[in-house]
Amino acid sequence: MQIGARMGNTLREHIKQTAPFEDATQEAMLNLFVAAAHVRRRVEDVCQKHGLQFSHHNVLRILRDVHPDGHPRREIMERMLDPSPDVTRLMDKLEDRGLVKRSRSAEDRRMTIHTITDEGLGLLEEMDPEIRGVQEWFGARVSERDQKHLSRICEGIHGDFTDAD
Repeated sequence: MQIGARMGNTLREHIKQTAPFEDATQEAMLNLFVAAAHVRRRVEDVCQKHGLQFSHHNVLRILRDVHPDGHPRREIMERMLDPSPDVTRLMDKLEDRGLVKRSRSAEDRRMTIHTITDEGLGLLEEMDPEIRGVQEWFGARVSERDQKHLSRICEGIHGDFTDAD
């Protein structure tokens, strides 16, 4: 049996599909969906242990990267891995937990700037070893060479992304 056929059989078994794939494109896309969901679930499990959702963790990471400065809501949305249309509600939840705070921009009083609090930084620091554990799990399954190749492939897919596509 060829490696490609075995790999397709593994995916078909996983998604309980009996028919062959339409073509290599369909198989590759479905493999990407399944693999991404599997990795994401592992990160979501870590987030859930700490009372967060994936999107909450993503926002906290974004804000940690610019700490002690912050970002307006729109900038956060543009940087999110999986942009949410309801960032305001997401920020409300993080603020209610004391993980972020809001303040008015000195330059434009209409703009609200979101910054991570010491509590938010502490929570991320507590989560970091577990998130690194997921990264190590991934690294144990995908060689460094293949990780670089996978990154190039993914950047080719999303690199020129526009809403018009």
